[in-house]
Amino acid sequence: MYQLYIFDLDGTILNTLDDLAASTNAALAMHHFPEITVDEVRRFVGNGIGLLIERAVPQGTDAKVTASVLEDFKKHYKIHCADRTKPYDGIMDMLMTLKQRGCKLAVVSNKADFAVQELCRDYFPNVFDFVVGEREGIRQKPCPDSVNEVLRCLNTDRKDALYIGDSDVDIETANNAQMDILSVSWGFRDVAFLNAHGAKRIIDRPEVLLDI
Repeated sequence: MYQLYIFDLDGTILNTLDDLAASTNAALAMHHFPEITVDEVRRFVGNGIGLLIERAVPQGTDAKVTASVLEDFKKHYKIHCADRTKPYDGIMDMLMTLKQRGCKLAVVSNKADFAVQELCRDYFPNVFDFVVGEREGIRQKPCPDSVNEVLRCLNTDRKDALYIGDSDVDIETANNAQMDILSVSWGFRDVAFLNAHGAKRIIDRPEVLLDI
């Protein structure tokens, strides 16, 4: 059994898609840009909110305007990040079982750190031993910096840790951190996409993780 389980947030333990789409479209509307669909947001997420907004604004948008849209997104999302967000079915039971077994639990996300902290505090109070999101001066996933920080702070060898995520970014992150990866099929990427991007094992229900 692994001693430490490191989870991605969006698409892995929390379904945040509707709130991400709402805040993206609210920010776009403030600048009179056309809305995008929820499926487009699904494809655009995974590399942080900066890239989400760069992909959402019309092609050729001035960098200063894009930065302004990003700031408007942050302001809206700070207030509305939990309007429709909820844990995926079975996630809480799985996390609590791991915790009862004495395992350490962590979250590493490319979402802005303020949102990661708030969402984990609201939806998973006292569950995780370490939670970290996107911060200035720290390289985002798929760079292993935040994962290595978790391993160091929780005093765990990487061979005793498992990384769990729903995207190609998560697969790359685990590979860059030289640790085991488990992909999930219920998030923002489907099984065919995950297999095409090097998934080593994919599960379709949270409780399956408990038998690994």
